[in-house]
Amino acid sequence: MPITHLLYLHGFRSSPRSVKAQKVAARVRERHPQVHWWCPQLPASPRLAMDSVMQGIAGWPRDGMAVVGSSLGGFYATFVAEATGCRAVLLNPAIDPARDLARYIGEQTAWHDPAERFFFEPAYVEELREMQRGPITGPSRYFAVIAKGDEVLDWREMTARYPGAKVKLLEAGDHALGDFDDHIGEVFEFLELRPAA
Repeated sequence: MPITHLLYLHGFRSSPRSVKAQKVAARVRERHPQVHWWCPQLPASPRLAMDSVMQGIAGWPRDGMAVVGSSLGGFYATFVAEATGCRAVLLNPAIDPARDLARYIGEQTAWHDPAERFFFEPAYVEELREMQRGPITGPSRYFAVIAKGDEVLDWREMTARYPGAKVKLLEAGDHALGDFDDHIGEVFEFLELRPAA
């Protein structure tokens, strides 16, 4: 069944203004205008973030929806995919954010607006720990784009998290996937969005 609803989840300190989110949004708008697109600004609390996302997609058709997630958004996208059985694209996904983000407790600045600040609470680390899931189910539903040159996350951990999934392992690259234009075509092929009428 073609995908009619697409969710995009941004990473830590990021927003719907991220370069990748904007590129995916533009492609949906230009080539698949009838697809329902949603890229919410996620609150700092992981529990609130996932509660709001699950409420927002409550009426979406499970076999007609997909999720794309980058970094921490990739961790969230895995949570959503496991909860709904939908297709998921992961862009340098965070694997153990409870461990990795523990050192960021305190005041943080938003990546796309340094004037915007938020406080990353110690409780949020525990919320991330509670959201950690076991092995993925239905690996064929997953496509991960992973850069060996990621300066934030370990590519070995990322690939090991998604056994049996379709993985595009880049020999270089970076955490932000600055060469995303080279991969967006494969992302959309995997998503099988409903073509324009």
